[in-house]
Amino acid sequence: MKVTMIAREFPPNVYGGAGVHLRYLVQELRKMISVEVRCFGEQNINEKNFKVRGYHAWESLTGDPQIGKALQTISADLSIVNDLIDSDIVHTHTWYASFAGYLAKLLYRKPLVVTCHSLEPLRPWKEEQLGSGYKLSSWVEKLAIESADRVIAVSKVMKRDILKFFDIPSKKIKVIYNGIDLNKWKETKTDFTLKEYGIKDEYVLFVGRTTKQKGMIYLIEAAKDINANVVFCTSAPDTKEVEDEIRKKLKGTKNTLWINKLLKEEQYIELYSNASVFACPSIYEPFGIINLEAMACKTPVVANAVGGIKEVVVDGKTGFFVEPANPKQLAEKMNLLLKDKKLAKIFGENGRKRVEKYFDWKIIARQTMKLYEEILH
Repeated sequence: MKVTMIAREFPPNVYGGAGVHLRYLVQELRKMISVEVRCFGEQNINEKNFKVRGYHAWESLTGDPQIGKALQTISADLSIVNDLIDSDIVHTHTWYASFAGYLAKLLYRKPLVVTCHSLEPLRPWKEEQLGSGYKLSSWVEKLAIESADRVIAVSKVMKRDILKFFDIPSKKIKVIYNGIDLNKWKETKTDFTLKEYGIKDEYVLFVGRTTKQKGMIYLIEAAKDINANVVFCTSAPDTKEVEDEIRKKLKGTKNTLWINKLLKEEQYIELYSNASVFACPSIYEPFGIINLEAMACKTPVVANAVGGIKEVVVDGKTGFFVEPANPKQLAEKMNLLLKDKKLAKIFGENGRKRVEKYFDWKIIARQTMKLYEEILH
């Protein structure tokens, strides 16, 4: 069996959860079947059962900058499909690959699997990033989902959202969670990153893209009441305006550190491992791999009770839930764990056990393989 994965992100160009997902899913699937990845960038790998090729947007698209972002995505998708697809199945990730997936199904008569990592109807703030191009991203997402042979939802909540916003039978949707590489993501006591950024005292950690979706402003507001430093580790801002807004808000705080760059994986592992609490104040989170990363490193989590987070974190066992957009509750729950070291340690141990039991990438890869086999037989 051979599968062609189509996505925007693939190493070394990974800036969000979808890229992390694809990296590790492919790592496991390669052990069982042939995998080809078509993505955006300069990638070029050609091995026996593993190929990666990067594609670019058309340089001639130089009109309106906002609309152009969406049109450039479509142009890269056209280039992706222009090269012959000889796989048994095409599998796309995020709206960036949706048009390519739809055309591959139409032109090459290949079964189409679509993994939804988020949904455009639930991210209206993207209009700030794409302008009216948001209408295009929403349309191609709808086209791919409603044309797919199977749709993978990364949480039960996402499955309900897909059924709400798209005309697709429930039987076509399969819930397969995101996973974590348990051999790599585990507690470490190294401190080279702490020394690099002058982190000496106890801290709460935030990791995520600089976007309104991640709820950074609520954690910044909570910071003044948190009895520890707060380290913000971010990258890939949606827009310069969003990044500027965060910079302005952070200027008024005394106990915060902003690491505004993409770090190496081992640096993130160190930051998670040494943090007293991990904060996830997202206002929309279909799954939230960041919570798995924290739990794998035995760090307790305080997270908003939204979306797929409620299927990852267990309230009162691996962390605490708080109401969305509630800085006061964020601070209260974090201070509780900062004070009660015994409880924090128990939550951390429980979190590690939970990811080992339910979220190993080997499990996710086997579930994905089973879905492929069902389609082909």
